[in-house]
Amino acid sequence: MPNVKIFVDDTLYPGCRDRLAESLGPIRDMLCHDLKVDVPACQFAVMPVCAMPDLPRVNVEMQILPRPERTRDVVLSVCGKLRSMVEAATAAHVAVRVTALDPETYIALK
Repeated sequence: MPNVKIFVDDTLYPGCRDRLAESLGPIRDMLCHDLKVDVPACQFAVMPVCAMPDLPRVNVEMQILPRPERTRDVVLSVCGKLRSMVEAATAAHVAVRVTALDPETYIALK
């Protein structure tokens, strides 16, 4: 289950909104393939935000449930691909952060 939030500086957002929207399908396909999840497990949000000028203007935060096959190397590879795809869509430097959720306390109602 990748829960992905993409935060884009509101001054960049109008110029990259369409490209970013078009990139969500390929991003989801990559995440499903590399993290071995089904499409219904995914959640995406794209939000314009007021970013600080001395920090990355595009940030991606992703939460995943841990699995034995999701090693640090696998997750780092996914982060690199995700960063490249979002950078291509936004034409801006992208910071990516990933956290693993606690499967014992995680609850999702869909």
